[in-house]
Amino acid sequence: MGKPIVAIVGRPNVGKSTLFNRLAGRRIAIVEDTPGVTRDRIYADGDWLSHEFRLIDTGGIEPHSEDEILAQMRRQAEIAMETADVIIFMVDGKVGLADADREVASMLRRSGKPVVLAVNKIDSLRDEPNAYEFYNLGMGEPFPISSSQGLNLGDMLDEVVKHFPDYEKEEQEDDLIRVAFVGKPNVGKSSLVNRLLGDERSIVTNIPGTTRDAIDSYLETEQGRFVLVDTAGLRRKARVKEEIERYSGLRTMTSIERADVIVLLIDANEGASEQEERIIGYAHEMKKAILILVNKWDLIEKDDKTMDQFVKDLRVRFHFLNYVPFLFISAKTGQRTQKVLQEVVRLHKNYNRRISTGVLNDVISKALMMKEPPVVANRRLKIFYVTQTGVEPPTFIFFVNDPALLHFSYQRYLENQLRASFDFEGTGIRMEFRERKEQ
Repeated sequence: MGKPIVAIVGRPNVGKSTLFNRLAGRRIAIVEDTPGVTRDRIYADGDWLSHEFRLIDTGGIEPHSEDEILAQMRRQAEIAMETADVIIFMVDGKVGLADADREVASMLRRSGKPVVLAVNKIDSLRDEPNAYEFYNLGMGEPFPISSSQGLNLGDMLDEVVKHFPDYEKEEQEDDLIRVAFVGKPNVGKSSLVNRLLGDERSIVTNIPGTTRDAIDSYLETEQGRFVLVDTAGLRRKARVKEEIERYSGLRTMTSIERADVIVLLIDANEGASEQEERIIGYAHEMKKAILILVNKWDLIEKDDKTMDQFVKDLRVRFHFLNYVPFLFISAKTGQRTQKVLQEVVRLHKNYNRRISTGVLNDVISKALMMKEPPVVANRRLKIFYVTQTGVEPPTFIFFVNDPALLHFSYQRYLENQLRASFDFEGTGIRMEFRERKEQ
């Protein structure tokens, strides 16, 4: 199911991006003292105690009037309510309680989602009484914090992690395969999902961006049980005129986060562009299982070399995805669509593949004999042993003399050896290198 998602919501200029950067441990969002500076959806990993989570900074507010701020905050809060497991509702302790805060508070209350109220800009003990008036929001205890100075964040995070769902328990009970269909608007995601479902679940038109929300559909076949997620199309930033499209981007990213298998659709007429590279790059970073579908293949004039050339061009564009398979389909005519779920099941197996420690260490020992690690600063990396610690994605821990001696090219070599020895086609692999003192 992925990590729990925490969204930071609040009106412009209360310090959402500053808190986001502090929790993410690095400066990611642009922080300026101007309302609406956070233009793009920003995601990062955070952790507190033994809990890891995905953090969303819901900026994207470009106010022209009070009414518009309120409308956009409502929308922002709606998306946070849909996608997040826990919401940090941030208010400004210096400015005090505003009407917009009350408006958003009533929405968040109705959502039934856990909300942690953070009163920001409480930079000293002298300012703490400023937090009391926020009890009037009826959102429980306000946590006075200073995101710029990092004060009292621990108490707030203790409260946040209390509300995390028990994913481990869910996963044991859950044999569903979650599949997210992603790609540009009008590439055929809804048509394909409708064909797989055998009904008209999504609205299918030729207007790009018709699917505004991520739509979940349940499907049970002989091959297994699936949740098919038809996500909103991602547009180029320059064409994002409506705020709603930005929030669609957020939905797409959270759908990727929550899915096991990501299916990227590419229009055969248009080929792949930076947009697809960006979205599938995110799935690649998440180490998800990935399948690339070239749709509308029925419209292409072709000979016996067309498909090979198309794959070659895509391999150049997606050079970081050399482990991902391609399938050429037509959602409209049904050409090869019956193979889509077969491939999804196969890649999901690879995403959950376990290798015994003995076999794993044999493969890595042979890899070391064939090619020694390079010398770095007069020292050489030594690998003592390897063990697999998890699946979804397959995760391997290498115990070594000094992780700093690992060269990225050697890490890539080790990953290639794992892929050559075991069937990990279509799935990311996570590799961690930990120091272990020589006995």
